[in-house]
Amino acid sequence: MVECNECCHRTKERSEKEYKDLINRLSRIEGQIRGIKGMLEKDAYCPDVLVQVAAANAALNSFNKVLLANHIRSCVAEDIRQGKDETIDELVVTIQKLMR
Repeated sequence: MVECNECCHRTKERSEKEYKDLINRLSRIEGQIRGIKGMLEKDAYCPDVLVQVAAANAALNSFNKVLLANHIRSCVAEDIRQGKDETIDELVVTIQKLMR
């Protein structure tokens, strides 16, 4: 489990493993986006582009799931242990935004 500092709500110290995993995921997503741009520049067929956009969206959703799970296991759990119930409200708002 990743430890959470007092300042968890504005900054977050991540383990090296968590940091590398998130950065690798974002790098792959960045590559997918560049690939989509390249497809447009080469006048690719619309359904082919749309399939790649769907794949990029799925990758972003996966990134969000990992980041959210890490947040709940560290910051949210620690705040609840400390009696900071407002963190639950913040979590609910965050989840609602993710589900738009």
